[in-house]
Amino acid sequence: MGSGFPERVGIAGSGTIACGLAGCVIAAGGAVILWARSGASAQRARGTIAEEGRLTVTTDLADLSAATLAVEAVAEEPDLKRDILGSVRQALPPEALLSTTTSSLSVSGLATASGDSAHFFGLHVFNPVSRMRLVELCFPDEAEDGLRARANAFCEAIGKTPVEVPDEPGFVVNRLLFPYLFDAVRLLERTGMEPEQVDACMTLGASHPMGPLELLDLVGIDVADAIGEALHADTADPAHRPPGRIKELVKDGRLGRKAGRGFYRYSCS
Repeated sequence: MGSGFPERVGIAGSGTIACGLAGCVIAAGGAVILWARSGASAQRARGTIAEEGRLTVTTDLADLSAATLAVEAVAEEPDLKRDILGSVRQALPPEALLSTTTSSLSVSGLATASGDSAHFFGLHVFNPVSRMRLVELCFPDEAEDGLRARANAFCEAIGKTPVEVPDEPGFVVNRLLFPYLFDAVRLLERTGMEPEQVDACMTLGASHPMGPLELLDLVGIDVADAIGEALHADTADPAHRPPGRIKELVKDGRLGRKAGRGFYRYSCS
């Protein structure tokens, strides 16, 4: 644990969010044990994070037993998250906290899957993690006394502003944001406009820092699809589900910036 840092942090995952969060902890003076599911993923994580000696990357889940606060940051797939959370909880000491970076799934449901709702919370960070200040914190009803204080202290230690939100699909940001993003995609489908034109309207006409289609590429088209499905899982109305263009991009592997192409093409460098 880094000097003065409030927790020994373990992260289960090695993707963009996991590495971004690890980088924030290290930049704040903490140390991170990061678990990757494969040797190749572990190697990529080592190359992504500027660690200055405070990063341990492992493929052995048991190594997370040194953590006092662990974060599950794997793909937004319900079955995968439930499996990983249960395994991580078993590896942790009883007093350690466990959190999830889910952006759309029920925190109470994931808390139950972890096997220890009293020590569980939602830690929804935003991409790019190094620059986005907000963290949406969400707690199950069973949360023990002191959990909120530790979760807030961790967020503040890495330079973030925590806001406690209700356990609703999409929390606050995504619940309000994604209807707008998907409406931009439907506008493309309906009118034949180019992504650059739609984005220019919103950046120049509404002073948005980024257009909706560029933002979808940054979020990840597959992540956006998963969020959209979770937001309206209780309705069969296609008007509330992710647009067809989103489904086509996912099928084609055009997942946004991380894949080098989505609504736009990106340099691999």
